[in-house]
Amino acid sequence: MQKHLEQYHITIVDGKLDDLNRLGDYLKNAGFKISKFQLASDLFKFLRNEMPELIILTFDLPDGDGLEICKILKKNVAFASIPIILLTSPNEYNEKILGLEIGADDCVIKNFTSRELIIRVKRILSRYKNTKGEIKICGNTIVLDVHRYEVKVEGKIVDLTKPEFAILQMLSERKGWVFSRNQILANLRTDKDVLDRTIDVHIRRIRSKLGKAGKLIKTVRGIGYKLIEK
Repeated sequence: MQKHLEQYHITIVDGKLDDLNRLGDYLKNAGFKISKFQLASDLFKFLRNEMPELIILTFDLPDGDGLEICKILKKNVAFASIPIILLTSPNEYNEKILGLEIGADDCVIKNFTSRELIIRVKRILSRYKNTKGEIKICGNTIVLDVHRYEVKVEGKIVDLTKPEFAILQMLSERKGWVFSRNQILANLRTDKDVLDRTIDVHIRRIRSKLGKAGKLIKTVRGIGYKLIEK
């Protein structure tokens, strides 16, 4: 995986505080950045401004059903590409089947060991991240080299600022995923006083610098931006 583990943000949602803390300790000790919630409502508030790389979700929550929450996230264009691990009860095989049917990326029985959980988490993250440090868009039309901090359009280097590169990388790592302005701002870790319309300016400049390839960045009215392959 091209990022250090602490750069992967994993969100855990479990109504049982002891289980929530245990999961958090497993992942934190493995080096991941984590956020923890007991309520589904708190998860949705969090997702308005943050975009984790992975959500770990249990079935039983005080204010909702994990299966239904997973279904809602997978049907929402803004969140559909976030990988989800559903935690199922040891004696409820049907939960696993239902979870996979509605789009969960993995279902793990709750009597797992810390080692098993970390292996499953890393395996899922590896599916979503390019391991070579290069992200190719629309064949080789646009190539991002995240190690060299370099962007090429049809073989020619394009000079992007640090925020512009970060935005393009964010969009390209999850092609087709719609990001809100708040999510992009959060990813930039910029000053909170910066208006979200600043993102519009960055996007406009990125499109201009990419030339014809800039058309691959699409505006989704009322939501934000996404990058398409064609």
